[in-house]
Amino acid sequence: MKLSEKLIYVEFLMIIMAMAMSYGHVAEVPETAEAPDISGSARGRSIDTNWYDARATFYGDIHGGDTQQGACGYGNLFRQGYGLVTAALSTALFNDGYTCGACFEIMCTNDPQWCLPGSIKITATNFCPPNYTKTRDIWCNPPQKHFDLSQAMFLKIAKYKAGVVPVRYRRIPCRKTGGVKFETQGNTYFLMILPYNVGGAGDIKYMQVKGIKTGWITMTKNWGQHWTTGVVLTGQALSFRVTTSDGITKDFWNVVPKNWGFGQTFDGRINF
Repeated sequence: MKLSEKLIYVEFLMIIMAMAMSYGHVAEVPETAEAPDISGSARGRSIDTNWYDARATFYGDIHGGDTQQGACGYGNLFRQGYGLVTAALSTALFNDGYTCGACFEIMCTNDPQWCLPGSIKITATNFCPPNYTKTRDIWCNPPQKHFDLSQAMFLKIAKYKAGVVPVRYRRIPCRKTGGVKFETQGNTYFLMILPYNVGGAGDIKYMQVKGIKTGWITMTKNWGQHWTTGVVLTGQALSFRVTTSDGITKDFWNVVPKNWGFGQTFDGRINF
């Protein structure tokens, strides 16, 4: 082989190696697993930040009573970092739980008697169920867009006596402190993971788990933000691949040690 040919061959190999290093995490997905669409992982797709019309009410007391737990599955919102800065979404916004974790900016509008100036920023943590037996005050029934805020948040944009007010809202990026958290639930044959404290878009559309003895395993959304697999992974250190609704994918390597148990929470160390 001539010197010029050797140089071309070496340059070609370097290009191939660089591509493998850039996209190497994709190659680890086994042929039997469904790989996520990570075509937008480098830049993602922007969330829709346009303003839309809706209404807002409140539930629970001023200290957040009745706002804990809920249809997203987050549990103790104070312990998990959400506190009172939350809302339950109507069917039109909840999207079968896929909107759990998304963040919104909300302001009261077009009601000078009851509206207060300024806006609030909240995370979606619950579901406001429809009530088809009522003919009045059916704020959470489809197709209406509605936010049932914690009382503390409602009082920042409207007076208590208003009860319900017209609002404008838009999606905003979530600003979270620390890494994404992963809580283990279920049992040996039914592993369920609750990711929370998710920054960026906040809401998750796709999730995979990887043991030290397995390839990437596609998880199924069970309810709210609970993701499950029937593959037995006890005794293995676990990594997670998470894709948020804006198409950004991040890998959380070796988050869970091999001696993990159920009912534990682990810090992913990085965030979106």
